[in-house]
Amino acid sequence: MIRFENLAVMSEIIEVKNNQEKDMNSKRYTQEIIKRANPLRGIDDLDRLINSIKDKKIVMLGESSHGTKEFYEWRTAITKELIANHGFNFIAVEGDWPPCQEITKFIQNKTQSRVEETLSHFSRWPTWMWSNKQVAQLSEWLKNNFSPAEKPVGFYGLDVYSLYESMDKTVELLSKIDKTLSMQAISYYSCFESYRHDEKAYARSLFDLPEGCKKHVLKVLNEILNYRLSHPENKDELLFNAIQNAKIVCNAENYYRAMVLGEEDSWNVRDNHMMDTLSMLTEHYGADSKGIVWEHNTHIGDYRATDMAILGQVNIGGLARDEYGAENVALVGFTTYTGTVIASSAWDGPIKVMPVPKARENSVEAELHNAIPEIGCPDYYLMFNDKDADQALAETRGHRAIGVVYHPPSEHRGNYVPTSLSRRYDALVFIDETHALEPLLTLVDKDKIPETYPYGTHI
Repeated sequence: MIRFENLAVMSEIIEVKNNQEKDMNSKRYTQEIIKRANPLRGIDDLDRLINSIKDKKIVMLGESSHGTKEFYEWRTAITKELIANHGFNFIAVEGDWPPCQEITKFIQNKTQSRVEETLSHFSRWPTWMWSNKQVAQLSEWLKNNFSPAEKPVGFYGLDVYSLYESMDKTVELLSKIDKTLSMQAISYYSCFESYRHDEKAYARSLFDLPEGCKKHVLKVLNEILNYRLSHPENKDELLFNAIQNAKIVCNAENYYRAMVLGEEDSWNVRDNHMMDTLSMLTEHYGADSKGIVWEHNTHIGDYRATDMAILGQVNIGGLARDEYGAENVALVGFTTYTGTVIASSAWDGPIKVMPVPKARENSVEAELHNAIPEIGCPDYYLMFNDKDADQALAETRGHRAIGVVYHPPSEHRGNYVPTSLSRRYDALVFIDETHALEPLLTLVDKDKIPETYPYGTHI
């Protein structure tokens, strides 16, 4: 018979052994980080990373929050180098197509608007994601350095939320292409009139009328696609944009349907739309085109290296590896240990500069921070382009993910994604202490369902 005091001793021994094993694993993990670290003090330190990604078809640049200044600055530095010197043609971001088109028009000198006016088209909360000083500076650099006739660089939105904006834009564009098509689109889209441009009202209506306007939006898209088939000579940018906006209307309607009725995972609707849009852009720019994607880590890091796969969810990072081949895609994550961030405590709430607490113990970020004394630099990047890295840093650990809705005091419970680091990314940029993004002032339309809804804590 085992005495209780013996059980207590055994329990203590097991706990000590478990802690020792954790310490050993942590030391191995940290040593691998130290061995692979590339200090990041200035732009010239990016050379090794640039050389590893410059020949890819697609380069995806992530972020562990939507409100961190340094993530935007370093993504900008990488983007400039890839576009200026390595043949990349376009940037595609986690934003809506219509306002992103205004940036493309600005870059390509198709509008007289100043950059601040251009970015004011981002009226959907959270406006700060793309209406900020860093995006303004990048837009002006692209405008000043690339001639539309010689190299028409574009800035595009991959997201699916712009139901009404894309409806309006489809009708507007068709009126310049074919009056009959435009009138047909107006007739079909009139199905939405009673909801008064309120996406939430339309989503709620699906409880009572599940069929909604699905057939109507599909008819518009089919009419435009049939028009393109019968006019193969028409390669006009207007038709390209009309088709994309009509696709967005269809996929936005499907997204809200999935969100309300649960017919499929709304996350998957969204990321599959993003992947379809990326494929369309590479086709539009030609067989040799190369694109850069800016999105949250939860989108660009391969879903199979997280718990997303268990949940039946996919993302654009994993889908792109499947579509183009992993050897032709670079997934570059960005993260931080502590600092400040722009976010809000509630949907549609006021934006705030919030503290980012020191990372949770044993998380990816904690291990990255612990390696700093040996590396001798608080900011650095890791590359996972060899078999040894795949094994050494494949252990699953919590990896920080801050959304537009954020509650720092409870972050340790809900803002860490189980991650096999070397399988999720091809490289990871670590900035030990980061600072809040600098938003421009824009008006917010709070009737619109916000970008990143309903998964704000992660994306």
